[in-house]
Amino acid sequence: MKRISIAALLLAAPLMAQADAPKPQPPERVQKLVALKYVDAQAIQNLIRMFDVDVTVNGQMKVVALSGTKEHMAAAEEAIKQLDVPSAAQKNIELTVYFVAGTDQDKGFGNPIPQDLQSTVAQLKNTFAFKNYGLMDVLSLRTRSGVGASTTGWIGSRITQFTIRSASLDGDGSMIRLDTLHAGLRTPVSDGPNKINYVDTGISADVLDVKEGQRLVIGRSSMDGPEKALFLVLIAKIAN
Repeated sequence: MKRISIAALLLAAPLMAQADAPKPQPPERVQKLVALKYVDAQAIQNLIRMFDVDVTVNGQMKVVALSGTKEHMAAAEEAIKQLDVPSAAQKNIELTVYFVAGTDQDKGFGNPIPQDLQSTVAQLKNTFAFKNYGLMDVLSLRTRSGVGASTTGWIGSRITQFTIRSASLDGDGSMIRLDTLHAGLRTPVSDGPNKINYVDTGISADVLDVKEGQRLVIGRSSMDGPEKALFLVLIAKIAN
């Protein structure tokens, strides 16, 4: 009986030791916000997920939210540092929109067409038989890849506007891609005593590709009836 009891105790000892051993705890998870300077947050989120971290991005604020273990977070942060550097894609981009009016009136509308737009307006005349063409306004803005920009001007009581959500270089760097572009006029219209509303006349595009230096007619819009039309001519350049 003593031998049986001793054997039972010997078998029970490792089982009791296993029961008393602490259970392994899951690795501690941490959270962190990482601000970006150059790279587009949307463009790198899938790459960062390869380091086994949860990633949430805000492109407008240029912020990446990370969640994961300390080890994985350190690897993800190091990868972001390597990606978030100036590159050819972050070159400055200069955009200029010319507001050209075509009219059937005998008298010209706006200012004379500048020399660098003469060939473009000549093509417009071959397609749209307005009697006269004139330059109403010119708006320019400067931006860089992944950054939006907007600007406004005035023509009498009208507001001219030009805005983009973002710009980027595509392909070999000679093609400029514009996302969510809008350019046009806001014309005041009376809506009762002491109340003015603005009618938006212009052209919008979800995505627009333009070669550097190209003079691109991005659209036509009616203005003040069928005898007038607004043409928007865009020129994009890559700045140093």
